[in-house]
Amino acid sequence: MKSLFTLKKYFYARKNKLLAGVFFILLSTVSQVMIPLFLKSGIDSILNAHDYSRIAYYAGLILAASAFSGVFRFFTRFTIGRLSREIETDLRLDLWKHLQTLPLSYFKETPTGDLMAHATNDISAVRMFIGPAILHSVDTALKTSFIIVIIASLNFELTIYSLLPLPFLSFFVYKLSGIIHHKFAAIQSKFSDLTAKAQESFSGIRIIKSYVRTENEISEFNKLSSEYLDKNMEKIKVQAWFMPVLLFIAGTSGIIVIWAGGNMAINNSLTLGELSAFISYLVMLIWPMITFGWVLNIIQQSAASMKRLNIIFNRAPDVSDTEAETASQFLVKGEIEFKNVSLRYHSNLPFILKNINIKIPAGSTVAIIGRTGSGKSSLVNLLPRLYDVTSGKIFIDGTEIKKIPLKVLRKSMGVVPQDAFLFSDSIEENILYGAEARNNGLFEAAVRISRIDKDVRAFADGYKSVIGEKGVTLSGGQKQRVALARALAVNPKILILDDSFSAIDAGTEEEILNNLKEFKKDKTLIIISHRISTVKNADKIYALDRGSIAEEGNHSQLLKLNGLYADLYRKQLLEKELDELG
Repeated sequence: MKSLFTLKKYFYARKNKLLAGVFFILLSTVSQVMIPLFLKSGIDSILNAHDYSRIAYYAGLILAASAFSGVFRFFTRFTIGRLSREIETDLRLDLWKHLQTLPLSYFKETPTGDLMAHATNDISAVRMFIGPAILHSVDTALKTSFIIVIIASLNFELTIYSLLPLPFLSFFVYKLSGIIHHKFAAIQSKFSDLTAKAQESFSGIRIIKSYVRTENEISEFNKLSSEYLDKNMEKIKVQAWFMPVLLFIAGTSGIIVIWAGGNMAINNSLTLGELSAFISYLVMLIWPMITFGWVLNIIQQSAASMKRLNIIFNRAPDVSDTEAETASQFLVKGEIEFKNVSLRYHSNLPFILKNINIKIPAGSTVAIIGRTGSGKSSLVNLLPRLYDVTSGKIFIDGTEIKKIPLKVLRKSMGVVPQDAFLFSDSIEENILYGAEARNNGLFEAAVRISRIDKDVRAFADGYKSVIGEKGVTLSGGQKQRVALARALAVNPKILILDDSFSAIDAGTEEEILNNLKEFKKDKTLIIISHRISTVKNADKIYALDRGSIAEEGNHSQLLKLNGLYADLYRKQLLEKELDELG
């Protein structure tokens, strides 16, 4: 229940709408509870004064009260319903904004399906508290309070009799609400597993079909779906007790009123009109009693969902700006320096990088090479602060990168990863994704340098061609070249190519590298690769081995060392010769 208190800021921001909704509930409730009083007066006037002309008068009052109640009920639902949808939208947007600030490590630890469940199922469950639960809670509280006051004024003794079963109802609801809370939390967790499985299967559909694992996937999904059904059935079994018990208690109250009230009417201590009004109010209380159980169900479910959402909201970003950093002004030129930099992703994991010292002059080309797992990608991921260093410092133009606003830092860089992710949009929109505004000169230069222009000409819709989810209609090399064009289109001061030619043939790669010489006149270029042919023309090459710099120098100097670099070079020459022979 405490988890729902985090919603107070959303209610406060729309307090006027909330108060208006409560006001409309009040007017609707007052109109509705007046109806049995008009009924009482009408019956008593007919029986006592035999004044049949007053039937129309009281019938008109009942009709008017019903109409007023209906009109204000409409305004109530419209106001509270709109409030709930607006807060739901704000909550979903805040969740989305917060997720954007979380580090890459969080997304590696958390299944995508789990995040999807939070953004859909959990937020929808919270909305049920914001809208229906609040509406019916206020309505039930007001209506019950008014009715108890009125029936107590009609006959206090009979009121006490009619309310005798209520303590049993309170105890019953208290017990079941706690059980429902835990059941619903288990349901949401299982729904996350189900969503994660679906997302994983859709993403890996090529592998599933290639290895003929469709039946196995169906079986696993069916198992998760059955477990989700079982969790829901456990909750339903508990919920199923609410209505019978509530109706039984309501029926018990009715029997008490008819028995005790009937005796009072026979003894003339209660008028027939008062008894009729009492029974009408008791009938009117049945729905609030039923709603009470339903609302408690919603609140417990919403609390469980909000608790799950709060776990995300309480996760602080590992990398963020301070107020001073955000206010600072910085123009990146491109000089980079790593000073005694070490990195590990968790305190109980080994170091990925150890005591790295590199200085890269602005406008130079530097290459980083090494075997798989040597820490090449981890090293360049530190520059845009996708991760922060464990120890040591990184400087750009003499300023520690933690003192440069993240937006400024990342806008100054163009990063092309090996796994080129593309959006399900046109080729043009993917290339312009990072650009604040279209620059035709930059766009044309980007597609020419990346050599994607000749491929796009063959497409029916050219750059307007939609490439499908993750660029499914493009080849691996085409995706990498579109990703390169995207990085070039932002005109970065620092361009990072992280093994981004792995799916491109040697001839096209050489053309791209020659084109980049013209583009990078005043830019710093960092190339990561396992291919010697890609890095051999760099101003300086760093060879990494197990997270440390094993060798550094240009191509000729490293060959003379006859170490790691030379070993990689000889092996790749041999592989090339074997390919040519084959």
